[in-house]
Amino acid sequence: MTMRACVFGASGGIGAALVARLAARDDVAEVFALSRQPDAGGDKVTSLAFDLTDEATIAAAVAQMGEGGAIDLAIIATGILSLGEGKGPEKSLSQIDGAAMAQVFALNTIGPALVMKHVVTLLCRESRAVLAVLSARVGSIGDNKLGGWHSYRASKAALNMLVRNCAIEFARTRPKAIAVALHPGTVDTALSQPFQRGVPQDKLFTPDRSAGHLLEVIEGLAREDSGGLFAWDGQRIEF
Repeated sequence: MTMRACVFGASGGIGAALVARLAARDDVAEVFALSRQPDAGGDKVTSLAFDLTDEATIAAAVAQMGEGGAIDLAIIATGILSLGEGKGPEKSLSQIDGAAMAQVFALNTIGPALVMKHVVTLLCRESRAVLAVLSARVGSIGDNKLGGWHSYRASKAALNMLVRNCAIEFARTRPKAIAVALHPGTVDTALSQPFQRGVPQDKLFTPDRSAGHLLEVIEGLAREDSGGLFAWDGQRIEF
């Protein structure tokens, strides 16, 4: 059985690696690569444009995907860590800036929520379907021992709650569907480069390695895992 998959945030390091890995699989018939500035696509890959801050573009992209039928795997690989010099991640409460925090929430929480709102309508009802959202371990309230990074932590914690809510809704409306949040580990991308100091070399993943880990976790998910937050190695992280 072949499946149709989509990756929102396909121009990012992890997103692009996920698209490439999925397109190389024999059990994948079609991959939709969604980004703000899509490329020409390729074998089995259809590139579509969307803007995480513009719901109309999200709805239009989902409608295009829906013309070919249901989606079996939807991955939301979007997000932001820092807005630039002097704009976080904050080390103390005194550094919180309301406008900057609103931007982080717009990209890490509200945007993915709008994608979820529309893409869940395409998830296959007759067989197993997965909605996976890239989150972060630092979004775990129970795991937080260091504090700081207020906007990023809070936006990812809110994202995790949305995933849990989605899973509860799936239990009523799409009992074969699974919704999960995934922590990809520390990945060598432009997003993480300013914060890689001190990360052991064996724990700094290439985008391709991270994508491989994430797809393995997705493959191993069971229905009872829906609503959870899982690390790249399959370990469940407490909310």
